[in-house]
Amino acid sequence: MTLLLKNVRLETGYLYDKTFVIATKTKIFDVLIENGKFIEIAPTIEASNVEVVDAKKQLLVPSFKEMHTHIDKTYFSGEWKAPTPTTEGIFSRLKEEAILLPKQLEVAEERAHAMVQHYIKKGHTHIRTHVNVDPQIETKHMEIAKRVLESYRNQITYEIVAFPQHGLLRNGQVFLTILEKALQMGATHIGGVDPALVDRNSGEVLKTTFQLAEKYDVGIDIHLHEQNTLGEFEIQQISHEIEQRSFKKEVTLSHAFALADLPQKSLDRLVKQMATNNISVTTTVPIGPGPITIPVKYLYDNGVKVSIGHDSLVDHWSPFGSGDTVQKLNQFIQRFGYIDEWHIGQSLKYATGGLTPLNDAGERQWPKIGDTANGLLVDAVSSAHLVARQCPISTVISKGRIIHEEEIELKGEYR
Repeated sequence: MTLLLKNVRLETGYLYDKTFVIATKTKIFDVLIENGKFIEIAPTIEASNVEVVDAKKQLLVPSFKEMHTHIDKTYFSGEWKAPTPTTEGIFSRLKEEAILLPKQLEVAEERAHAMVQHYIKKGHTHIRTHVNVDPQIETKHMEIAKRVLESYRNQITYEIVAFPQHGLLRNGQVFLTILEKALQMGATHIGGVDPALVDRNSGEVLKTTFQLAEKYDVGIDIHLHEQNTLGEFEIQQISHEIEQRSFKKEVTLSHAFALADLPQKSLDRLVKQMATNNISVTTTVPIGPGPITIPVKYLYDNGVKVSIGHDSLVDHWSPFGSGDTVQKLNQFIQRFGYIDEWHIGQSLKYATGGLTPLNDAGERQWPKIGDTANGLLVDAVSSAHLVARQCPISTVISKGRIIHEEEIELKGEYR
């Protein structure tokens, strides 16, 4: 398939006042896409037998990656229901799930479809979902998630984390057999949650997790809510397992709240260790009581990859998710007080797998000839404008194909 985008706005550099970036320079181009790749970018391109789309001077930016969600257990597209209060922390939720999730099985697939379609509409061409594997539903959610995501394989890429939400060891050897079955069904990662809190046996949990990751050649993505020195200890243990095993697959810490409340010297040592062992972090940019502001830019500047996820859209854990990553980035820049063109525009990388149209120095680095053609047409005049004013998406392109488009009122820089 060949797609010709006419009148596309691309970022070309920064405009400086002495040392400060005061604006983003753009120019209008035509962009030719063939076989899912960008093959030509020029002021004017003429081609025959192609699908032509007039971008009407909309900005082209990289598409989004949702790096932490749960499509298998959601209220999304169903009737409204707020979560109930907890009296035993996470254990209240585990007891609730033992009853709730089996009841939801008959609507789980329909709701998963609704979530994926919503993510596509909001500009995502990749989804990483954690999928419950527990004693009650066993691998039923894996079957559903795999079936749903495979049905969108021509539109998005995906990763599935086999997620032992109810603990890895506390449910006995029979559960480990169930988890291994889930890993055999196409999981790309093995998950986990607060090993010291849930299983009360952090060392053995991490040892087993890494053994299974090695056996099935998958990555690791662990929910880590444990704070302060307990969370620090868990991250150190994870680093130790990586070093002892020379583990090369991806290791991600989801949430990693300990990074928010450690003394600076302790944080410096821990982050250096994380960067050395290629441990990445996914954050939802949490808002709530307590010191839970994750130092995103500090992590990135010190070699730790950081991505953004929504966690849930609405479920029995939280009523707040939107699936709108432009809104999430806006929340991020407000939380950190970023008001200038450079900081706002560069924040886009946390939602795109590290891609921004301009690098730190203002040199165009995307799109390049040969890059996979995953992008969004947005009614914005720069990445900073997109994030700060929450500009709308008109067109979602995945592997060179338009997978979603809608009519929007074009206001350009006056939005």
